[in-house]
Amino acid sequence: MPSKTNEKAFEDHIEQYFLEQNGYKAGDPHDFDRHFCVDKQYFWLFLEATQQVELDKLRDRPDWQRLILERLDRKIKKDGLLAVLKKGLAIDDAHLQLLYRNAYSDLNPDVLELFEANIFSISRQVRFSESESADSIDMVLFINGIAVVTFELKNPWTGQTVYHGRQQYMKRDHTEPIFTFARCLVHFTLDPDMIEMTCQLAGKSTIFLPFNKGYKDGKGNPPNRNGFKTSYLWEEVLTRQSLTNIIEHFAKLIETKNKKTGKKSRKLFFPRYHQLDVVRKLLKKCQGKSVGGTYLIQHSAGSGKSNSITWLSYQLIELYNKAGTKNVFDSVIVVTDRRLLDKQIRDNIKSFAEIKNVVAHAESSQQLKMHLENGKKLIITTIQKFPYIIEGINSLSDRKFAVIVDEAHSSQGGSSADMLNIILGVEDTEDEISEEGGQEYKAWKAKMEKAMKGRKIATNASYFAFTATPKNSTLEKFGRRRPDGSFAPFHLYSMKQAIEEGFILDVLANYTTYKSYYQVQKSIEDNPLFETIKAQKKLRAYVEAHPETIAVKAKIMLDHFNKKIYQTRKLKGKAKAMVVTRNIENAIRYFIAIRKQMAEMNLPFKAIIAFSGSKTVDGIEYTENSINGFPSKDISEKFETDEYKILVVANKFLTGFDQPLLHTMYIDKRLQGVLAVQAISRLNRCNKKLGKKDTFVLDFYNSVSDIKSAFDPYYTSTTLTEPTDANVLHDLLEAMDNVGIYEQSEIEEFNEKFFNRAEAEELHPIIDKVAERFDELDDEDHKIDFKIKAKQFVKIYGQIACLISFDNVKWEMLHWFLKFLIPKLKIKDPTGDTLNELLESVDLSTYGLERTEVNTKITLDEDETEMEPQNPNPRGYHGGPEDEDPLDAIITAFNERHFSGWDATPQQQRVKLISIAEQIHESPDYHKKVLGNPDQQNSKLALEKMIQLAINAERKRELELYRNYAGDDAFKQAFDSSIMRILSIRAKDQRLFDNQQ
Repeated sequence: MPSKTNEKAFEDHIEQYFLEQNGYKAGDPHDFDRHFCVDKQYFWLFLEATQQVELDKLRDRPDWQRLILERLDRKIKKDGLLAVLKKGLAIDDAHLQLLYRNAYSDLNPDVLELFEANIFSISRQVRFSESESADSIDMVLFINGIAVVTFELKNPWTGQTVYHGRQQYMKRDHTEPIFTFARCLVHFTLDPDMIEMTCQLAGKSTIFLPFNKGYKDGKGNPPNRNGFKTSYLWEEVLTRQSLTNIIEHFAKLIETKNKKTGKKSRKLFFPRYHQLDVVRKLLKKCQGKSVGGTYLIQHSAGSGKSNSITWLSYQLIELYNKAGTKNVFDSVIVVTDRRLLDKQIRDNIKSFAEIKNVVAHAESSQQLKMHLENGKKLIITTIQKFPYIIEGINSLSDRKFAVIVDEAHSSQGGSSADMLNIILGVEDTEDEISEEGGQEYKAWKAKMEKAMKGRKIATNASYFAFTATPKNSTLEKFGRRRPDGSFAPFHLYSMKQAIEEGFILDVLANYTTYKSYYQVQKSIEDNPLFETIKAQKKLRAYVEAHPETIAVKAKIMLDHFNKKIYQTRKLKGKAKAMVVTRNIENAIRYFIAIRKQMAEMNLPFKAIIAFSGSKTVDGIEYTENSINGFPSKDISEKFETDEYKILVVANKFLTGFDQPLLHTMYIDKRLQGVLAVQAISRLNRCNKKLGKKDTFVLDFYNSVSDIKSAFDPYYTSTTLTEPTDANVLHDLLEAMDNVGIYEQSEIEEFNEKFFNRAEAEELHPIIDKVAERFDELDDEDHKIDFKIKAKQFVKIYGQIACLISFDNVKWEMLHWFLKFLIPKLKIKDPTGDTLNELLESVDLSTYGLERTEVNTKITLDEDETEMEPQNPNPRGYHGGPEDEDPLDAIITAFNERHFSGWDATPQQQRVKLISIAEQIHESPDYHKKVLGNPDQQNSKLALEKMIQLAINAERKRELELYRNYAGDDAFKQAFDSSIMRILSIRAKDQRLFDNQQ
């Protein structure tokens, strides 16, 4: 007889497992009450078997059973199913418990006995509709007769998949009692390969989320030798213990209030598979080993990281050891590296809180001490606060901590991490005096030892580090050491999986790059010599920051945003863009250019600029407040409104800024590594409500290969091949010692004063004396080399001091000494003044842009990325005098390299540009409508029209130029700008000639 491969066989298998392996009971679909959504047999069986005393209080009421069901129905409609299952049901003077909690140890047999009294049941083909008697749902799970989970099962071998189950749910009447919001915890649609879930049915607007393990770092599920790929749902997730645990510790109904409208809304949370998996695996590890472990969680944006951190933090508070006799941790500290994320996570944790007095936010040492003394179990703070928190804390070494670090790549480096470890794990040694080699050990050395211990991972704290982009140092500090000596994350939810599952958008799917082409010309008669390579870099920086250059690119950005984003009503007209610039000065110039062109184009929206501090540009001092016209703190809120569409930034808002309305990014800044991933990923947030299905990036600076190189390491799993070789510190120390600018006695003197908290005026003379010797060194190359090696020593020592098993007092003292010395080591650039003269010797004559990659999809590598550890060789300066060329030669080489707008040679391009410019200049309309027109806007429009007519006249001889001009808006704008610049220079030269006459 052939195998049964239809949907019924799939359903049979699942039911059989629930009944034979999971301890569920078989329900009769005829016992299902369609109005109250209960299995009447098991509902009353459970109450009669466990709570007769409470039922006896109600039996004398008329129709007492319906009284209970109606009270249950009203309570679920008001507060949701979760509240009823967790808190029970109060009716008059009776209280009915509807779910007995899980037994997490064998210490309390009464709890275990009550849990076993719960009745878990499964019913098939349940007719649920009060109006359509034939409508049924494939499976329903009940706890004590109350419906909690529904299923629609499909089988690809009969032409039905999880997709068809999703469509079936969407077509259901979601006003039917079983499908109303918060009546059931979750609704699953599944086939043998895939699972999706939703917590709220809303017709065509229903949002289904994948509930899959992931396969090969992407979507789907791995092959299962023992059965269906999706068997983990009934074998692992929906066992009696697991489902009860989800109800108690994961599922949550959250009510939020809109600050503007005051309208309240509710959302039901059920964990996605990877969230459930990572929390449970971490808890199991912590319960099975002593405090002091490190765990790296590489979870992509879109992983629901805030919820994962919330669920983990609460369950770490309640985690008992295996014996069930005491808590594993006394307190849980959640650390974020940015104030914005700090608020997001703080709000999230507080909204999930069952017991309101558990959560505290620490902004000072006094608050931290107070929270600990008052028994606060969960403390939230930012890494920036720890230098202040250390003050006033004496000894916490008898406590055990769980430290959850958000964005670990930046939070666990430098002195802030030292302070954190000192707080958590090292006793105060201020008054300690110990003996070493028969001599009294100085108190300041004891304090320094305290700092050294503070660098190491505290033995009384376990660290849980979350990041989407782990650096090599992050992997080494928090990663899981594998048998081959490499380091890997403890848990992975990759960028690839997040994109394929639709939780984030692929920001590299529509990537357009531009290549600049430009010419410069001498503005002096002399032909001085300059260092060629440095001069070329200086010229490029000069051109790219030139106001005319910025104006051209700003025009392209605005035209694109207006035509392709705003007028096409992306995100229903609410789409926004970010302009990323290379520095604050450029950001200000861009903002001014964009604002000016917005006014000229009469656009119905505005721009905002964001930068830190103040900046003087062209003699005017700017701040965020002065240029925007409102306080800095309001930028995020203002940008949320329809009034503002474009945000101009340099570094601010490139990380940690979560704005689902961001659709487009214009980049004019070099982006590499983690910063490139984090910055461009500002676009990846989904906004299904507004139909956000794509993103767009227009990049004026980086190539496609640059961006691919930045994203590749973080697309799937990231590992570190081997640990850092600490011996590089010996080599660096030897090289610095040989320079001879400091004495060991000076290093010790500085450290003694520093750790005894001497005033700053006592520290400066020591450092100044060494800095003076440095200034007296004859060889500038040696000075540069020393400073490079000093920086490398401080960086590598700070990263590996927490990992190495030995203590080196000499290294520790040098580390602190160099941290204060390096800022005082002044390096002169012998070509600096000369190169500044270069910029005074040239003018920008032509500037244009050519699109090199249009709407390209950047495909990333799917293999595990292996990172190398810190360079085991000392860095140094390998420079020297560079070849010098005359200014003419430098400009010629520069123009040949960069002036490549179309296939013609640079000389041919120049001839054509000048030819078109001459035609226009000789036209009477030019002098009348352009030069003689006091209205700048009309003058510009007239000139653009004249350029177009000149191009049309040349179309037969210059067909390629005509096609580029007519078919590419960016080329047209660049060409127009070049012609205008040539005419402007000619007009200027004519005025000079007239004045000389």
